[in-house]
Amino acid sequence: MSTNPPNLRPDLAPKAKIAEPSRPGQPTIGMVSLGCPKALVDSERILTRLRAEGYGISPDYAGADAVIVNTCGFLDSAKAESLDAIGEALKENGKVIVTGCLGAEPDYIREHHPRILAVTGPHQYEQVLDAVHGAVPPSPDPFIDLLPARAVSLTPRHYSYLKISEGCNHKCKFCIIPDMRGKLASRPAHAVLREAEKLVEAGVRELLVISQDTSAYGLDRRYDETPWKDGTLRSHITDLSRELGRLGVWVRLHYVYPYPHVRDLIPLMADPDSGLLPYLDIPFQHAHPDVLKRMARPAAGSKTLEEIAAWRAICPDITLRSTFIVGYPGETEAEFQTLLDWLQEAQLDRVGCFKYENVAGARSNTLPGHLPDEVKQDRWNRFMETAQAISEAKLVAKLGQRLQVIVDEVDANAATCRTKADAPEIDGNLFIDEGFERLSPGDIVTVEVDEAGEYDLWGRLV
Repeated sequence: MSTNPPNLRPDLAPKAKIAEPSRPGQPTIGMVSLGCPKALVDSERILTRLRAEGYGISPDYAGADAVIVNTCGFLDSAKAESLDAIGEALKENGKVIVTGCLGAEPDYIREHHPRILAVTGPHQYEQVLDAVHGAVPPSPDPFIDLLPARAVSLTPRHYSYLKISEGCNHKCKFCIIPDMRGKLASRPAHAVLREAEKLVEAGVRELLVISQDTSAYGLDRRYDETPWKDGTLRSHITDLSRELGRLGVWVRLHYVYPYPHVRDLIPLMADPDSGLLPYLDIPFQHAHPDVLKRMARPAAGSKTLEEIAAWRAICPDITLRSTFIVGYPGETEAEFQTLLDWLQEAQLDRVGCFKYENVAGARSNTLPGHLPDEVKQDRWNRFMETAQAISEAKLVAKLGQRLQVIVDEVDANAATCRTKADAPEIDGNLFIDEGFERLSPGDIVTVEVDEAGEYDLWGRLV
């Protein structure tokens, strides 16, 4: 058992879990999935298609006939990690197919690793399948393969990511994801709900709703209505969230921009019977209006404080998570201090922070006033110290409270759980270290909090 320090990359998905045995003689494909939860969903879809064609899924390089590396291109440090993963796969296996966000730069990848078999961009599933067919021809058993019982999941069985849209319409200067993944493309509401129902039928107890911009869901479809059950359903995040909440599981929203219509979600979160957790993951990025303007962000610090106050007035138990960038080009000490002051006033529950990095193709690269690494590191340290103090005080305030938790893992020492305020991997944990032996992953139980740390809680079953 270990406590949960702040993640240096708060955008990362959990490590892919592959534990499916293959049958004798079955061609097998390995998968290395890097980057965010949206990329993890892409990996799941690729593997689901491959399994339906008769391929096995290998948890390691040695047991695979070829390896797919799903890359991240969000930051230069993420690109370096992706190149390292490709190099390791080539060394250990030799047959490597590259996909994902960094796949949008095939020349860059081949410059470093010319031996790779193929490169495809993000969510180009058909091209990935074609590359696999070329490297390892399928050999399905018609009595076993072709019709899988359920989709491949790379997360624990009791929670799953549910991607509702692809792409983004924003033009933030530090980000190239719209260039790699395109403009907003929302899935039809009935398709999202059908997938959600199948996940719940397969044992999922928590749905984590993700996209590049969750609150913009349906905008590109002009909020059209599609048939659902005995009526129709509008492609809008409020309507979709209400319907997801009726499935009888936890529903958690990620990557929500603070548009005015987000207010309509808060009464649902305040209703304990709605299923929609009182949790909002909102990427504020900064608080000073001049920095936000240089970022080309659609927000202003003063207005977001007003929105936060309004949300808490409706739903006092709401948990707010956000990510920020420090050391952005031109950021002055006064602008950074405004961010710290804003954070103190906002009292966010969960906070992640990036030190600014140039990314090839981003418009922020050409801005004046790039800061030395030591300045960015100092501001990151000071920001995280402030956030840590807020987190610790908020967790101490939970002492004596009775909370529902979902069990993620049980070992010899404790059950590792999460409250409604905690998303997998990026937030804290609650540990039960007495009387936990009969618990299993996916159980939802009530605990009384009896100890608090900087990021984690401890409790006992009640």
